[in-house]
Amino acid sequence: MVRKKKSKGHVPEQQAIQQAIGRFFKQHPRKAYNAKQIIRKLDLSANRDAVQHALTTLVKKEILESAFEDKFRLVSSAPSKQAAPSPRAKGPIIGSVDLTRSGAAFISVPGMERDIFIPPRAVNTALQGDTVEVRMRQGRRGGRPEGEIVRIVKRVNEHFIGTIRIWRKHAIVVPDKLNMPFDILVGLGELAGAEDGEKVVVHVTDWPGPENKLRNPKGKVTGRLNDQSINDVEMQAILVNNGFQLYFSEEAHGIADAFPAEISEAEIAKRRDFREILTFTIDPEDAKDFDDAISYRKLKEGGCEIGVHIADVTHYLQPDTVLDKEAYDRSTSVYLVDRVLPMLPERLSNELCSLRPDEDSLTFSAVFTFDEKDKLVDRWFGKTVIHSHRRFSYEQAQEVLETGKGDHAQELLHVNRIATRLRKQRFKDGSISFESEEVKFRLNEEGVPIEVYTKERKEAHLLIEDFMLLANKEVAAYIQKKSEGQEIPFVYRVHDLPDPDKLNDFVLFAKEVGFKMEVKTPEQVARSFNKLAEAAKENELLRMLEPLAIRTMAKAAYTTNNIGHYGLGFQDYTHFTSPIRRYSDVLVHRILARNLDSVWREDKFLLEARCRYISQQERRAMDAERESIKYKQVEFIEKHVGEIFEGQISGMMDKGIFVQLRGSLVEGMAPFSHFPEPYEVDDSRLKARGKHTATVLKMGDTVNVQIMFADLAHRQVEMRVIWE
Repeated sequence: MVRKKKSKGHVPEQQAIQQAIGRFFKQHPRKAYNAKQIIRKLDLSANRDAVQHALTTLVKKEILESAFEDKFRLVSSAPSKQAAPSPRAKGPIIGSVDLTRSGAAFISVPGMERDIFIPPRAVNTALQGDTVEVRMRQGRRGGRPEGEIVRIVKRVNEHFIGTIRIWRKHAIVVPDKLNMPFDILVGLGELAGAEDGEKVVVHVTDWPGPENKLRNPKGKVTGRLNDQSINDVEMQAILVNNGFQLYFSEEAHGIADAFPAEISEAEIAKRRDFREILTFTIDPEDAKDFDDAISYRKLKEGGCEIGVHIADVTHYLQPDTVLDKEAYDRSTSVYLVDRVLPMLPERLSNELCSLRPDEDSLTFSAVFTFDEKDKLVDRWFGKTVIHSHRRFSYEQAQEVLETGKGDHAQELLHVNRIATRLRKQRFKDGSISFESEEVKFRLNEEGVPIEVYTKERKEAHLLIEDFMLLANKEVAAYIQKKSEGQEIPFVYRVHDLPDPDKLNDFVLFAKEVGFKMEVKTPEQVARSFNKLAEAAKENELLRMLEPLAIRTMAKAAYTTNNIGHYGLGFQDYTHFTSPIRRYSDVLVHRILARNLDSVWREDKFLLEARCRYISQQERRAMDAERESIKYKQVEFIEKHVGEIFEGQISGMMDKGIFVQLRGSLVEGMAPFSHFPEPYEVDDSRLKARGKHTATVLKMGDTVNVQIMFADLAHRQVEMRVIWE
């Protein structure tokens, strides 16, 4: 930013003003400002005419556009909300389905302010999350646009779990999933050996439509689940119901299995060789896929070089192959409590691409040079070959950091010192420090939880995180800088400003419990959230606010439009460091590799469509992970019905209070019907008061509760408050 100078009357050059204004609008891509506001927010010493001239020039350069009154906004951020198209609107109307219990649907269309209502008779077999084409109708429902679905553009799910019923001439699968309203017809030759009454996975091969006379979908059985444990069936159901295929095709496995185990000398000759430089990995104890490694060497001229080496998945995963298509369809590995559904076949994820100790591995690297004062002075990106000399678990690395003793202690301590410096600078620049508690389970051989606890993050975890963040940031900055002349479409990981309405509600909520937020500027918001996170370490009531604060935040997503990452405080950010488990990183590797020695541009429209799909898959994977955690929490507490636990009040509604147990974070409801007197919940939902005794219960209060019952099928727990 261009700041006021002490010398009176100093006016920044016009070019500097334009650059400062351009950066400011990119940091606030959804806002509109006039010249007076710009002068105040950037603390410019230039007069209003000079700033107005700069704004007009940026409009001519198509960086800004006129908004309303005398305000301006970033071209790419102009509000795209539009009125509903008319029934005669030209061009297809494409959106995603939100199915209701009544069988009707609402279609969310990018750029349209109101969803399109679809009556049940016009849904035409579309299911939750499907991408569809809509034809508008003349009528409107309560002012809402109405239409009918005329084509399924993309099915979000073609695999379902259900119970098979076999008759003399045919069979049907009755799906478990509530929003799959059709039984699926299965030919007797497509049963894969399944018997009547079994749980099966079925792949829908034909859907009812104008091109056939089907009344129900047709499919074939691809998996039998009855010979598996209840736990396996439930976990696989979570995956399938969230749209993830359980198995790779034989063709995909064939491609993966055909790759040679040995790296050829010809391939090594194309790469920068790091095999003689100390390289190590730090991962969870039970990790099988190691997709990142750190190298370290002292430099003769002083300082050090630290390499962030990432598995070169794109060497094996070639575009437009069956293997590549199936990886893209998944877009992410899915991590449930007791298993991982990998994005790539295990031949790649756990073998060829995994940076295992005492083996040569192909990598794509970001190499950083630090001077004697641990300041970053240079960076290099390129294809490399490494040899991992030591595999640390997080616990082993932490012990070295705490004791200063053990394998490669001096190197680890130096790397950690630099990581600490990077972290401090990140928070100084506006990064937000919110860490939600991560639930972990200890399971017996049958997969049943015998202990639930929260994971503790220590320096070893943060060390790796800081260097991954550095690599991601610097790769994005490299492409962004190279795009200054003409844009190079790229996959950015972005995070928008908090939702103003949600933020204002949270500010009032926080004020009720005695915490004051300053939210006039994005910088104030970040500082307030960080103060809350720090205060929450000592105040359990404030700790209950942290999940609510996180909900005010926008969801991070992948896009070609670089609006920066607000939560991290980075202007440029991407995902480069986990291509074994994220397809976004695969795309980043491909684009970066082709732009190291030349300029290559992907089709931005197609790349943006891929970004949207990958973001969608990421959200589904997160939903699946949360479902598996909730299932295991209820399964754990099911063994403790009748026992008493200490917890905190985590929410309130008219029917009762929610209580979260300490340690396990199991949450259940204690209905007011079991209380000794009627209770009335305050409008703020922060407290409830007994009608007879005026006893007050507040959010964050510690209470003892008895577990009354646990309903594993519906993932619900009921509790009863124990009154002293």
